[in-house]
Amino acid sequence: MTPEAAKQLLEEHDVRYLLAQFVDIHGAAKTKSVPANCLMDVVEKGAGFAGFAVSGLGMEPHGPDFMARGDLATLSLVPWQPGYARLVCNGHVNDQPYEYDSRVVLLKQLERLAEKGWTLNTGLEPEFSLFKRGPEGELLAVDDSDTLAKPCYDYKGLSRSREFLERLVEALQAVDFDVYQIDHEDANGQFEINYTYSDALTSADRFTFVRMAAGEIANDLGMVCSFMPKPHADRPGNGMHFHLSISDGDGHNVFGDDSDPQGLGLSRTAYHFLAGLLHHAPALCAFAAPTVNSYKRLVNGGSNSGATWAPVFIAYGDNNRSAMVRVPYGRLEFRLPDAGCNPYLVHAALIAAGLDGIDRQLDPGKAHNINLYSLSAEQCREEGIGILPQSLKEAIDALAEDTVLREVMGPGIVDEFIAVKREEWTAYSRQVSAWEIERYAEFF
Repeated sequence: MTPEAAKQLLEEHDVRYLLAQFVDIHGAAKTKSVPANCLMDVVEKGAGFAGFAVSGLGMEPHGPDFMARGDLATLSLVPWQPGYARLVCNGHVNDQPYEYDSRVVLLKQLERLAEKGWTLNTGLEPEFSLFKRGPEGELLAVDDSDTLAKPCYDYKGLSRSREFLERLVEALQAVDFDVYQIDHEDANGQFEINYTYSDALTSADRFTFVRMAAGEIANDLGMVCSFMPKPHADRPGNGMHFHLSISDGDGHNVFGDDSDPQGLGLSRTAYHFLAGLLHHAPALCAFAAPTVNSYKRLVNGGSNSGATWAPVFIAYGDNNRSAMVRVPYGRLEFRLPDAGCNPYLVHAALIAAGLDGIDRQLDPGKAHNINLYSLSAEQCREEGIGILPQSLKEAIDALAEDTVLREVMGPGIVDEFIAVKREEWTAYSRQVSAWEIERYAEFF
């Protein structure tokens, strides 16, 4: 978008303020409100932030300002907030792209793909839960009648939350999201929205926008829209599957090959990329499942609906939803991420892992086209199937040991992420839960 076209957009829609927006290390949107007439100041100089005040920017109180410089290609209206537009920014410090900024980290990895003439395309499938606040501030089901044991695709559950869903879809469509379906998911009060894939950078920008939109539209309706990975111990969690493919300069699917002897429609390049994901899976888990709560989702079983959709096993298979990577013909579906992830860091880590697989021509082994949840630990060992980390601590330890991801993504951002998440784990470990009180207060 040219500066002239941007100014025309703002004038035509009576935009008075810009949200200069970036994300912190957790992927949470951070903004400043800037008068619309200062658009080019944000693009050329940047909106200034005290970086020490933002989680994970690796800055001290005496450091220079973090300058968020707007990417004009991302300028869009904020449909639920008339008079406002959003401008996604890249972080700069001392007039240089800042290595701790998540979007800058992703841009660095995208440059590595561009050197090969490739573009990573991703389709994200965000899931979320709707709640209302009770008298004591507790989270309650937004729809008291949404109580089925197996609520997936339930008409009543979908219909009775339609006001929120319609507002969300209309807001996204107003800024050119091609939304093609919405459904009630497998937990009570849980929904998924699907929109057409795009290049990886746009996908990350769009998911951030989805969370912004959903949170504010829900708030306007007296609801809480939660992207928490596992809000209920006994129901499926909120995942966010990544569909992956790479295209070349002619738009050809580099991952596609109809002559694949396994019948999955994958090229050798795709298999090497896939092998990189499997090889680095424990470290990838830290970015894809980045909270203490994430590991309540990554368990085998434990759902009232009788089904679980979260991966536990480091494996791939033909349309196999019990594996970490499902293969819809000619592309990959990475099922590990949850809705609480930072989409920029997940994309960056996927590229780093996948290109390592390509560069070293790693072999992913055979596909596993069985229900992996039915296997015993011994059977998994016999099949050479690894188990994903079962706690945030395990995942962070795996990331700390993964020298490839650290070197390729940048020691600064990886070390900062590890430090922030170790603090999170320590804080969690020191809490005394209601379960502990109930179990141990009079146990001895």
